[in-house]
Amino acid sequence: MSKAEKPLPPLEYLEPRMRLTRILSLIGYLAVIVTLLVYNAMFADLHGANPLVIIGTLLVPLLIFMPGIVMGNVRAHAWLCFAINLYFIYGVLVCFQPGRLIYGSLLVGFSLLYFIPAMGYVRWGFQAKRVREAG
Repeated sequence: MSKAEKPLPPLEYLEPRMRLTRILSLIGYLAVIVTLLVYNAMFADLHGANPLVIIGTLLVPLLIFMPGIVMGNVRAHAWLCFAINLYFIYGVLVCFQPGRLIYGSLLVGFSLLYFIPAMGYVRWGFQAKRVREAG
């Protein structure tokens, strides 16, 4: 028993949603990067560790996706949805450390600000691709 295929929404419906979710996810992505950079460069007690090594270790996984995110590649957004979960988990763990609640909350909030709109962008982006191919 096969299911009947659902009709795809028109591009007039998809494009404004894609634009909005892409902007929101880009804001969340940049906010995670800035939060990690500012906190670890200015406020973190690194116990003598080289700040560049710590910042590099935290930022390289995010910066790998930057070309695809800036170009609006739907597949890059989908893969970053997996990677951003690590920063969400890191933020939750940081929230339980004394004196770091604000930093952890910012990481959790900004990673959610990326993840939720990016999932919408991925869904609508792939739908738009199928509409363009069909029409």
